Amino acid sequence: MRADARRNRERIVTCALGLFAEHGPGVGMEDIAREAGLGVGTLYRHFPDRRALVEEIATGALRCLVTRIRLLTAQDRPRWDVLTDVVAYCTGQPLALIKSLADGGPVPGDREALQKEVDGLLRELVEQTRHEGGLRRDIGSAEVAEILSTTVCRPGARPDDAHTRVVLDGLRA
Repeated sequence: MRADARRNRERIVTCALGLFAEHGPGVGMEDIAREAGLGVGTLYRHFPDRRALVEEIATGALRCLVTRIRLLTAQDRPRWDVLTDVVAYCTGQPLALIKSLADGGPVPGDREALQKEVDGLLRELVEQTRHEGGLRRDIGSAEVAEILSTTVCRPGARPDDAHTRVVLDGLRA
């Protein structure tokens, strides 16, 4: 891909992420093109439809999430602290957008594999946290993962908002 085309593609993705974060997953392609300072035709040459753009964003976000979770879990720190750092990182990601994709049709194989990897890493971290005594024992790992997913996969999620704080306080042993 030519350098200018690569820059245009990156600008589209960056602008789309910003608009999705600010306005939710319903942002139109014309708005994204305008924000990127490009014509709609340029946007559609890179992404034939909205779903293709969102898929690229989702896949990129999941790759970053896998990397971040691996980095955090490799640290020699109390697992509860690692878990809260993972939650804090997740609140800044477009996970609500990814979740909206999951509800809308078939999942491409690469995104499905990344999602399974994220889920496995989180379940392992939850078990480590429970084993270390930082997490309640009366809630199963799958339930904890679902609770955390609901917490971080919502528009406007922040590590310091009331919803996130209450959920983490309720999970802590």
